[in-house]
Amino acid sequence: MSQLVMQGLSGGYGEVDIVSGIDMHVAPREIVTIAGTNGAGKSTLVKAVMGLLPRIAGAMTFDGRDLLTLPVEERVRIGISYVPQVRNVFGALTVLENLQVVEHVQAREKRIRDMFDLFPALAGRRKTHAENLSGGERQQLAFARALMSSPRLMVLDEPSAALSPALTEQVFAEVRRLPQIGVGVLMVEQRARQALAFSDRGYILDSGRIVLTDTGQALLANQHMSDLYIGRGGHAQPSGA
Repeated sequence: MSQLVMQGLSGGYGEVDIVSGIDMHVAPREIVTIAGTNGAGKSTLVKAVMGLLPRIAGAMTFDGRDLLTLPVEERVRIGISYVPQVRNVFGALTVLENLQVVEHVQAREKRIRDMFDLFPALAGRRKTHAENLSGGERQQLAFARALMSSPRLMVLDEPSAALSPALTEQVFAEVRRLPQIGVGVLMVEQRARQALAFSDRGYILDSGRIVLTDTGQALLANQHMSDLYIGRGGHAQPSGA
């Protein structure tokens, strides 16, 4: 049974559709990666999931509930969390304070302890201001913040952005273990080749439309589409858009 379902989803800013006719689904505990060229509408699509797009049409449900009628806060409350590409932690707050200020959390103190158990590197840095963390530690904190509300689906926008290859591997390791704790993943990722290698399924976007969907491994094995939309080095190829 699919958890998140989009049917004929279109939307954008002003009168222009950035994404159009999107049919997509994410099953419970599934990792799904959205790949494609720069400017293809990938980040716009995940913003639509979170209710951050000013204009949207079509249908989108989460566990059968109509998402298009819900504000951002209610989408978090029913089990969807979001890690944006930038501004995903409060730099002026400590690690502990970043977790304490998350809303919609039951048994907050226990949940904070759970996060430190899940991310032990953060436990020793709990009094450190987030602006003084390494890139990998900041992403771990962003994940911990998103997990504080006990989501069933985590939406990730470019989690490896601006990270070194070594830190990217650390972040991807965190993504891979999310289904083990009951969390599905919908992810936009510039290092598409690496992400699809551990994804259950993937969607390739071009000019705001889905041009191909398959398992992660099958997309990588499709040499023509892989070279065209994913690139040999793991990054999506630039489109000039």
